[in-house]
Amino acid sequence: MARRAKWEPSNVIDREGMTPLYLQVADLIAARISSGELAPNRPVPSEHELAAAFGVARGTARKALGVLKDRGLVVAVNGRGTFVRERP
Repeated sequence: MARRAKWEPSNVIDREGMTPLYLQVADLIAARISSGELAPNRPVPSEHELAAAFGVARGTARKALGVLKDRGLVVAVNGRGTFVRERP
């Protein structure tokens, strides 16, 4: 089984800005998908891992993943996790 990349804590979250934290986290993950750091058909870090890496609440991480699903970048697979979607 492939090992997941360890996510380092991020200091790029602007906690005092007007952009909601969940959108900032979603944008950072989307950038990693676009760059190829998160490859298609590979798992996205779990809510727990994202919350720890970005220093946000688990609910914030969950909302960020929801934004990515709405954007069509990831897909949730019951009992398996959330994966980067194949690009057409």
